[in-house]
Amino acid sequence: MAGSVSSGDAETAMSQEPSTKHRGGGWITFPFMIGTLLGLTIAAGGWLLNLIVYLIQEFNVKSIAAAQISNIVNGCICMAPVIGAVAADSFFGTIPVIAVSAFFSLMGVALLTLTASVDSLRPSPCETASSLCQSPSTIQLGVLFTAITLASIGIGGTRFTLATAGANQFDKTKDQGSFFNWFFFTTYLAGAISATVIVYSEDNISWTLGFGLCAAANLFSFLVFIFGKRLYKHDKPLGSPFTSLLQVIFAAVLKRKADVSSNEKDYYYNESITMPTKSLRFFNRAALKQENEVKQDGTIRKRWRLCSVQQVEDFKAVIRIIPLALATIFLSTPVAIQLSLTVLQGLVMDRRLGPNFKIPAGSLQVIALLSACLFMIVNDRFLYPFYQKLTGKFLTPLHRVGIGHVFNILSMAVTAIVEAKRLKIVENGHFLESSSSSIADMSVLWLFPPLVIVGIGEAFHFPGNVALCYQEFPESMRSTATSITSLVIGISFYTSTAIINLIQRTTEWLPDDINHGRVDNVYWLLVIGGVLNLGYFLVCSWVFRYRNLGDDDHDKVAAVSHSTTLSP
Repeated sequence: MAGSVSSGDAETAMSQEPSTKHRGGGWITFPFMIGTLLGLTIAAGGWLLNLIVYLIQEFNVKSIAAAQISNIVNGCICMAPVIGAVAADSFFGTIPVIAVSAFFSLMGVALLTLTASVDSLRPSPCETASSLCQSPSTIQLGVLFTAITLASIGIGGTRFTLATAGANQFDKTKDQGSFFNWFFFTTYLAGAISATVIVYSEDNISWTLGFGLCAAANLFSFLVFIFGKRLYKHDKPLGSPFTSLLQVIFAAVLKRKADVSSNEKDYYYNESITMPTKSLRFFNRAALKQENEVKQDGTIRKRWRLCSVQQVEDFKAVIRIIPLALATIFLSTPVAIQLSLTVLQGLVMDRRLGPNFKIPAGSLQVIALLSACLFMIVNDRFLYPFYQKLTGKFLTPLHRVGIGHVFNILSMAVTAIVEAKRLKIVENGHFLESSSSSIADMSVLWLFPPLVIVGIGEAFHFPGNVALCYQEFPESMRSTATSITSLVIGISFYTSTAIINLIQRTTEWLPDDINHGRVDNVYWLLVIGGVLNLGYFLVCSWVFRYRNLGDDDHDKVAAVSHSTTLSP
């Protein structure tokens, strides 16, 4: 008997040994994942942060139109991760999606570099403020937008999928949390590098060099990722998490005439859960058992006619978050407008620091980036623990989002005051003597305080929104919760584009030369909208009830929320 057991154990060990060897993952994959993230984020930020300036100076695009194009591109980049996440979860797995997306990004950045280096791919140069500039040809715009599209697809397919792939290399929650923290740090480090070194090279040396550095960083990340492929743990596609949600809708509609039962035995369970909740009772019909819908072994005969109670409750959880997601859209919309208009404001302000250095207009956004990074650390290490000691409770995700709303409104108000001061200087005819008459004699440093406040607000509301999705979404959707948040932010960029179009059509606040406009009124309008949105958010928060809020989950949720603040 002993001999047979030993023999069986030996055979089991031998059968498991190959799978262990080929399983992959662990900390040996960490340098490859982080190296890939570093290069891709530098490449993305290098061209994206300075896109408005590139369109104005090299393609003779009007300033407001350039800001609109930038908003649309940012919107696409924020929405694309949802497609990447679904493709990874449903069909290919994260590793192939990242590899293909990184290659698309490389092709896009390389083509963008060609537009900067080949004169025939750009219109003839002209002065920024001139009205006699040659418009780009159809072919020139076609090449430019092809490059932007390829690069955007690359960013969308890697930004959040890389976070999931990296976390999947570890089995322990603690190791996953450590990876997320490093992911968060690397993202902001790379963003700072691209917003300073790369953007400075583009503005002060040449666009070809700046975009060339982006292409080199992209190539580096692609090669690093490919070289580490044999070490990775390859996750298998598990099917789209959205299929389960659609099944609930379909099954509930098919049984719309059935009476909702209050008897626990009338519902189908395949997980340990109590009766369906009374909220959104219409969808309880999806789990209502009818004749011949369950096999003798207890499994479902047709999944599009019968769902489990767990599926129904997961679906309800997603539905309950939708009103809060709408508030997030109108929270992020003013930020998107501000970041675009800040670049235009910077172009007509004194950007000199000393006799030999000028701050690139595209680099102004790094202030908000660094502010968010700093205050996330302050919040995590000092503010949140202090609040816990003071009250005995954790600061909930909705509390954090609400604080972010307040800082966002404050930022818009401060920016409006700064812009009013700038317009007063322009009205009095105070321009820089050493430049064209469009540059106001006012330091660009005046824009720093509102950008710092924007960063503080983002340090609260962005991780708070992600944490809310992570802990409230179904288990099968937690890997895509970050991409859902990105989708909401992507929609906000399109909303900002629509608002700017509306303002241009109905007012004279946003001409191509903002020295003759009233950008300060735009910001005051955003303040009013922000106050109304805060009121709507407070009502939604008051009626919202958490289903997974517990102290035991706090560390896990906090770790994941850190990983998702991924502004390029």
